[in-house]
Amino acid sequence: MGSNSDSSKKIAWILIVALLPAVGVVLYVVFGLETRKPDYFLKNHRTFLETFEKYADDSTKLLLFGKHTQDKIRPEYRELSRLLSCCNGTTVCEDNNIEIITSGKRKFEALVEDIKNARHHIHMEYFYFRKDDGSKEIKKLLMQKAREGVKVRFIHENIANIAIDPHYYNEMKDAGVEVVKFTNPKFSLFKLNYRDHRKIVVIDGNIGYTGGMNISDDYFIRWRDTHIRLTGNAVSSLQYSFMNSFITSGGRIDEDFAPYYPEHEAFEENDRLVQIVPDEPDSQWPILLMGTTWTVQHTKDYIYIQTPYFVPPESLLQALKTAALKGADVRIMIPQKADLFFMGPVNKAYYKECLEAGVKIYEKTGRFIHSKTLVSDDYVSIVGTANMDYRSLELNYEINSYIYDENMARMNREIFFNDMKECHQITLDEWNRRPWYHKALQVTLKLFSPLL
Repeated sequence: MGSNSDSSKKIAWILIVALLPAVGVVLYVVFGLETRKPDYFLKNHRTFLETFEKYADDSTKLLLFGKHTQDKIRPEYRELSRLLSCCNGTTVCEDNNIEIITSGKRKFEALVEDIKNARHHIHMEYFYFRKDDGSKEIKKLLMQKAREGVKVRFIHENIANIAIDPHYYNEMKDAGVEVVKFTNPKFSLFKLNYRDHRKIVVIDGNIGYTGGMNISDDYFIRWRDTHIRLTGNAVSSLQYSFMNSFITSGGRIDEDFAPYYPEHEAFEENDRLVQIVPDEPDSQWPILLMGTTWTVQHTKDYIYIQTPYFVPPESLLQALKTAALKGADVRIMIPQKADLFFMGPVNKAYYKECLEAGVKIYEKTGRFIHSKTLVSDDYVSIVGTANMDYRSLELNYEINSYIYDENMARMNREIFFNDMKECHQITLDEWNRRPWYHKALQVTLKLFSPLL
């Protein structure tokens, strides 16, 4: 069932096929087959790779793939940076400024202002792009900038937005926005399970946004999430990922790439080292799973994690328990009430074995928390799109930002502590006293959790 499948996933598929033989086989073919093969990756991305080779100059290639910057991070983390660059080659970028955004209102206001000031291009890729008030305002601005002559390119995830009437996107096209569906140009039944979960904005090659927030009033108003606004060299890595997705999905960029990768000024202060790490199901290695597992395994003092969905693959689950057992302060923050009705019991299915190992679990009350963050040992931080579950770490197209910086780590640690003020800590004694029917439901759902 694929070289990357762990035992729990195999058991889940065996149960489904055994219980529903005909339907189960069809479901496995559509949702169970894996495509992490180097030849498949190269075939799928050949058009982009050829386009990049044709239009990108040597300075752009050095900026994206030059390894000399890895020596700027702490020696004990250089192994991690090499691991993270093994799939698409992008390296650690210096000369970056980062704003950590924890307010949807702030993200909306900053994005609106940056879109208004765009002069050459706006590139946008989102899992959700809704039809509510905030989303419509962003859409209106994109159409306005396209009419002004700015090159506006937009990728929307097809399956997640299937309820959106095509007319919604056709209005953007009529205004001059270049819109592509992520599943184009060759729609395949076998790709239904692979979603573009990324959130990327690049404006004039100088400003970038990424993190957990989609384009929706849930994120702008109602939910608690974490995003980053980037200026500096790491924006070029976001640009590379976007252009790869855009061209691979059927879009065209047939021109000199230099305006898309401008030279950035060095920051005398607040210079941050950042590594942008995309992952996808047709690359050879599940790099985000490997990177997260490495970070957990090498934690010495503490590691604090926020995730809305906690369904860790087997290797990551073992790493979390090992880190706690060896004495590290391991804390995981999960929403008390999930946004999807079935995810609440599934999240809780892993509580018992984590608590027994000494992992501290906090359920966030109040606003639903959608953050996908990790901070460890006052140095490395991860802010990204990937949840701590099978879908994000093995099936989706995701993108995480690894930040190697003491001050940013302390800031992310304080954000975690601030959110703890609205949390209830789950104890092992409390968990053992839950009703028997809760236990039965969680045990049953845990069998199928790798497939959710």
